[in-house]
Amino acid sequence: MAYRIKVNGKTHQVDAPEDMPVLWVLRDLLGMNGTKFGCGVAQCGACTVMLNGEAIRSCVTPISEVGNGAITTIEAVASTAVGRKVQAAWLDLDVVQCGYCQSGQIVAATALLTANKKPTDAQIDEAMSGNICRCGTYPRIRAAIHKAASA
Repeated sequence: MAYRIKVNGKTHQVDAPEDMPVLWVLRDLLGMNGTKFGCGVAQCGACTVMLNGEAIRSCVTPISEVGNGAITTIEAVASTAVGRKVQAAWLDLDVVQCGYCQSGQIVAATALLTANKKPTDAQIDEAMSGNICRCGTYPRIRAAIHKAASA
């Protein structure tokens, strides 16, 4: 089936089955490899992208649910002031360890700060709860979110 989707500000025509996850549309059909496959069941957050500014798990969201929505991936996060602040804070605080989950973490943090300019620790914990960091850098992630919020 043919779909017209907006990804990172550009409209793309893709031919995909209606149940094809957005993750595979991005990676396999559009060649955008910044969004990662982790678990495939929306438990780890490596595949996080934004749909209309809200963090979603692209591994379980079928392309048929995107409709006229706008998808933002890690490749375009820095196109917003909030995304630039998040990425700068990540670098300043040396958040990245293995790096595999980072695209999902950064997208989720950007979605949070776009919706809530000054989140509390509890709000950060809730927003980031679906993003697993196996390297144990979560305290740095929370600190980076606070730093980006105050920048």
